[in-house]
Amino acid sequence: MPPSPPGSSTPEPDLSDSPSGPAGASAAWPELPFAAWQPTCETLHMWLQIVGKIRLTCSPWVNHQWHGTLYVTARGLTTLPIPYGAQSFQLDFDFFDHVLRISTSSGDQAEVALRPRSVADFHRAVLGELAALGLPLEIHGSPNEVPDPVPFAENEALGSYDPEHVARFFRAISSTARVFGAFRSRFVGKSSPVHLFWGAMDLAVTRFSGREAPEHPGGIPNLPDRVTREAYSHEVFSVGFWPGSAAYPKPIYYAYAYPSPAGFPESSVDPAAARWDSDLSEFVLPYDAIRMSGAPEDDLMAFLESAWEAAARLGDWDRSALEWGPGEQPRSPGAPPLNPGAPPLNPAR
Repeated sequence: MPPSPPGSSTPEPDLSDSPSGPAGASAAWPELPFAAWQPTCETLHMWLQIVGKIRLTCSPWVNHQWHGTLYVTARGLTTLPIPYGAQSFQLDFDFFDHVLRISTSSGDQAEVALRPRSVADFHRAVLGELAALGLPLEIHGSPNEVPDPVPFAENEALGSYDPEHVARFFRAISSTARVFGAFRSRFVGKSSPVHLFWGAMDLAVTRFSGREAPEHPGGIPNLPDRVTREAYSHEVFSVGFWPGSAAYPKPIYYAYAYPSPAGFPESSVDPAAARWDSDLSEFVLPYDAIRMSGAPEDDLMAFLESAWEAAARLGDWDRSALEWGPGEQPRSPGAPPLNPGAPPLNPAR
């Protein structure tokens, strides 16, 4: 689940205007200052909620609301196939052609343009195209997890869509998903997919201890407590990427455990730019620290692994039952190691 918008907190180190390091100029980790694309980010967030709610409405409930999340593709984000009677359909955000593509299992297709348009106009267009394809449906009409939500059908304010910043966001989550996938692969216990929660617009992956958790207090803005409590029904360790919000206008990586074990906030977590945020109750690492690193994949993996090490140790997770032992994990011939200090892959193995 995503971080909740904070009140006040110690400011993040401002690295956005610093000279680019070796990875700073890489297209894989582009600059993504929230202020530069805030109107587009907020518009896209609402569009993602509309599409996510379509999947949520039509799909069987899966634990922790995994039936409603979105997934990174080579061109954007997807719902994967959604059941509808005797057929299925799929919605794909294509951030190269800048369209939402609707495909059905009968071979029909439709598109909705991603361009400056109101949330209400996008809402009408998507549901209208679905109806024209023989897929009429209704969704819960109000946004979740945002303050002062305006119902989609009533939000006629002109929305923003800057293709350049959307492309940057896509490259950032695509690169992040690659590292998160490698992190996920090291765990043999119950783990979520690498997926995007449209409530707060964060990309996340979560590990589970297998033990039940104490009841979550709830309180996430405009999200029923029963939904939050089902999401946190079992002990978790979760990491994610969040592009920021008006209340917290910087993109960050985060890591937290629920319940948070005693001593976790005082743990040492790598790299040096990582710190505990007492308002968010989680470790945070500025995206810019990774973007400008000479080894962004290694530094991001170090953040994930060091936070995990602390949470698992202090939370008394049964790591011998939940992780691959040394040398046990098979290696796919074409997969990069994404492991700090790991030797190059030998394709002959």
